[in-house]
Amino acid sequence: MSYQNILERIYQEIQPYALSGKQADYIPALAKVNPDQFGIYLKTLKGGESCLGQYDTKFSIQSISKVFSLSIALSIKGDELWTRLGMEPSGTAFNSLVQLEYEHGIPRNPFINAGAIVLADVLLSNLEKPEEFFLNFVREISGNTELQYSTEVAQSEQSCSYLNSSIAYLLKHHGNLENRVDDVLHLYCMMCSVEMSCKDLSNAFLAFARSSVPFSHGGVELSISQVKRMNAIMQTCGFYDEAGEFAFLVGLPGKSGVGGGIVAIYPSKYSIAVWSPRLNSHGNSIMGMKALELFTTYTSESIF
Repeated sequence: MSYQNILERIYQEIQPYALSGKQADYIPALAKVNPDQFGIYLKTLKGGESCLGQYDTKFSIQSISKVFSLSIALSIKGDELWTRLGMEPSGTAFNSLVQLEYEHGIPRNPFINAGAIVLADVLLSNLEKPEEFFLNFVREISGNTELQYSTEVAQSEQSCSYLNSSIAYLLKHHGNLENRVDDVLHLYCMMCSVEMSCKDLSNAFLAFARSSVPFSHGGVELSISQVKRMNAIMQTCGFYDEAGEFAFLVGLPGKSGVGGGIVAIYPSKYSIAVWSPRLNSHGNSIMGMKALELFTTYTSESIF
């Protein structure tokens, strides 16, 4: 099977979707991104590579960062982490206040905004230099020592983070935030602002595809069992309130971000990342979702 030929075929077939949706213009810095870009990169555990388009162009990873912050927090706290977070699909928007209030300040899962804000709080409470630790971890796991935060994106996001501030204060009200709201949101926005390419993301997520060996990268240690459980959360919660549809159409664990990136893994086989900034109403890349649906259809490779 030639993955490269399949990627080229898919690229032609998704062209009817090229002008559908729009980039995340509610974050001013992301509104300036050229929406008419597309990249895809696949890396196998055996070292094979297939790529197409702007696969080496860096973009804001946004919520994909939540997989990295969950890795660090789970390494620090172990099962104790789940006393502050759930592990159920949300069924509501990723920034829902109603659900958080209904569930008394316990976020439904780590990948909605409330959950990721709790993760940022855990990092602040347990790491001497959380920003430095996070960036060094992402650099090591991706194999790219040049990765950086985008202070422009972070400041832009924090300048209009009224709803995230409300979420953080509601968490604080329910006793599920230890640090100052401003400090937690600063770290949260910085982590979301990291810029990576499809190649960087695919290389980074290979560590989660190696589900038969313990995870040890950048000071983060996870057992085989913990990695499998992280993959399960990616499968059920990685795509906001569209996770069920992604599982149905694609059938791979993964995570999306409103920067237009999606990364998914086939355990013990490969990691694949795709980027296209135009989003659907759920906040997921339209061309990215369609490309991955076609990829697992044509390869007949999914976890199901």
